[in-house]
Amino acid sequence: MPSKLLMGNEAFAWAALEAGVRVVAGYPGTPSSELIETVARLHAQGIARGVHVEWSTNEKAALEVLAGASASGARALFTCKQVGLNVASDALMSLNYVGVRGGLVLYVADDPGPISSQTEQDTRRFADFAKVPVLDPATPDQGYEMMHHAFDLSEKYATPVIVRPTTRICHASTFFEMPSSTTARPIPEGGFERDSKWVIFPRRSYQAHGEINRRLPDIAAQESRGVFNPSTECGTNSQRGIVAGGVSVQYVKEALSRWEQRLAAVGKVMPAYKFMQVGTPFPFPEEAALRFIDGLSELLVFEELDSVIEDGLLALVGAHHLSVDIKGRRTGDTLDRGENTVEDAETRLGVFLGLTDLIEEKGAASFSSSSSASSLSASSPSATSRSSSTESSASSAHSSSASSLAEEVHPPLRPPVLCAGCPHRGAFFALKRALRGRKHVFCGDIGCYTLGNAKPLEAVDTCLCMGAGITMAQGMATVEPDRACVAFIGDSTFFASGLTGIANAVYNQHDITVCVLDNSTTAMTGGQPHPGTGTTLMGQVGEAIDIEGVLRALGMKCVTRANPLYVRESVKAAKEALDFKGPSAVLFESPCTQIVPPEPAALVDPARCTACRVCIESIGCPAMSMIPRADVLATEDAPASGDVPAASDASAADGTSAVGSLPTTDKDPGQSSAPAASSHNGKAAQAYTSIMNIDPTLCYGCGLCVDVCPYHAISAAVRNEGRLPFAQACEKGRLRLADSAGLSRGAQQKEGRHA
Repeated sequence: MPSKLLMGNEAFAWAALEAGVRVVAGYPGTPSSELIETVARLHAQGIARGVHVEWSTNEKAALEVLAGASASGARALFTCKQVGLNVASDALMSLNYVGVRGGLVLYVADDPGPISSQTEQDTRRFADFAKVPVLDPATPDQGYEMMHHAFDLSEKYATPVIVRPTTRICHASTFFEMPSSTTARPIPEGGFERDSKWVIFPRRSYQAHGEINRRLPDIAAQESRGVFNPSTECGTNSQRGIVAGGVSVQYVKEALSRWEQRLAAVGKVMPAYKFMQVGTPFPFPEEAALRFIDGLSELLVFEELDSVIEDGLLALVGAHHLSVDIKGRRTGDTLDRGENTVEDAETRLGVFLGLTDLIEEKGAASFSSSSSASSLSASSPSATSRSSSTESSASSAHSSSASSLAEEVHPPLRPPVLCAGCPHRGAFFALKRALRGRKHVFCGDIGCYTLGNAKPLEAVDTCLCMGAGITMAQGMATVEPDRACVAFIGDSTFFASGLTGIANAVYNQHDITVCVLDNSTTAMTGGQPHPGTGTTLMGQVGEAIDIEGVLRALGMKCVTRANPLYVRESVKAAKEALDFKGPSAVLFESPCTQIVPPEPAALVDPARCTACRVCIESIGCPAMSMIPRADVLATEDAPASGDVPAASDASAADGTSAVGSLPTTDKDPGQSSAPAASSHNGKAAQAYTSIMNIDPTLCYGCGLCVDVCPYHAISAAVRNEGRLPFAQACEKGRLRLADSAGLSRGAQQKEGRHA
């Protein structure tokens, strides 16, 4: 079989396909998304035969689809990130009582850090709560084997099984030997078989709970004898043991290897120790753990997120009345949150095993006695900011090797921002204009638009979880009727978790305004389709569900629409909805820049620009920056006043005037008060030392800045009948894609243009 370099998520996908999975469903969420996309790609290429794959409307819907497939005997795979399991929890808790027939595996990716999530919740805890087995891989290779095993385990014990990788496992890469094709396992003859166990009445639930409690010890015993809880010993008669789970296993192994090399360099050997990986943290592999801790007096536990392994060991030691000192997150001997690192593990192992003292006995000046247990037991640092004591210890331990290297350069932090040309920027700007002078609150949601919280937009005041913006706004409107309560939600999130909130607002007549930011894709997680696009993950083109139609069907009496890249019409639509008494909605429709080709970049007229910074400070587009005016005037091909159509001419194409002084005056949108091109407040433009610059490699030509500039100094190259050409690619403001490959077409065209 050919060998291929695969990302962890891709390897998990191949493993599931080799295991005969027939139905795969989930909801996009970093770091899990690539698995389901890999299955879809392989199916489209004819490699994954007989498999159905879909992005469901949300995680709960996905798991329920798979529960049905499993009941008919098919092997099924669920994918989501850790917070997605919260959405699916209602189905999961009952599913374990009902049981499964075909193997049902839940691939739930945790995100220590967090890197791209709102919480650091630990799915191993959820497994304990739901009483379902969980497998915790240390490498993509081990995860590949665990995926195969999970389907067998699920069918043997009629239980869902969770495979829980973390971000570093999902996105690490290694080589795998892949078959030329895979075929989904057929369902048993006859399909679904009627049985009273599929209906979870209270009496049956009581019986099922007993079955669950009896099978968990059997699973623990089986896994204790399996390959996923291995242990090794360095030396003999060891008194100290090291236990790790997940990717921390690799960190510990590398840290120990580094210590072995350093000790060898000074003629020393590693002291005796034992090491164990816990790859099946629930149900806890008690038999394997008891064999491991036999004869030990002290343990140090490394794991990411919660103290699941540490708690399992504490319970085991207590139950058997063993005299073993267990150190870990609870004792402050390892990090209490965030990601572990090789460097941190190296420093803590040096203290635990007395390795620092061994080096110091040899007179090695590169190590400092400041690496003490007391410094390590100080308050544990976050993922992004290690405690000064730990950093000092780690720095001391590495000083000998670091001395030969140049001082590490730390570039300034660059916070995430909305892309240049992002239509959400226009929606935020328009809402703030429409609400000028009114007391208001902006309730946000999960998606790209959460970035509206940052300056200069500052248009997201709350963000709880998917769909919560709509319902939080209702709670605020109830207790603060004098405040305009506005909720933002994306088109994908609208279908995933917004409909019940809309229904609640209509039913209870909450006076809120819901702004649906429809950019025709699930942008933040990579541009996946959703019910509003009309295109499935498998490339089937159907009927796009009309968001306005859904809003009206749910009882919304006031629904307005606007292209957010046109400020005048957006402000008008927003004001109409805001002035309506009762629940209302604004549908902002313009496609994501990553799925459409860019337009020619906007241009700045040096004769008009006064460096007032209104454009930058109002919309914060990353394509904009201030540069010395001399740099522009010294450029031979710098655009002059007559090189491009004036902004007022561009605006006239759609029969309206530029918004002009919106950022700086209280005039109504659309009324321009721009001074003449030759003078600004009595000062010639050329007298200003700086000028606003638009980077043509970043600008998408959206034209929003044209409406924002109070001096008509910016011109969009194209304005056609009030819509940019890429907006015309939308049918009724919604992009229609014929196949899943089209989702990245805009990004590919952008890369070609910038090459």
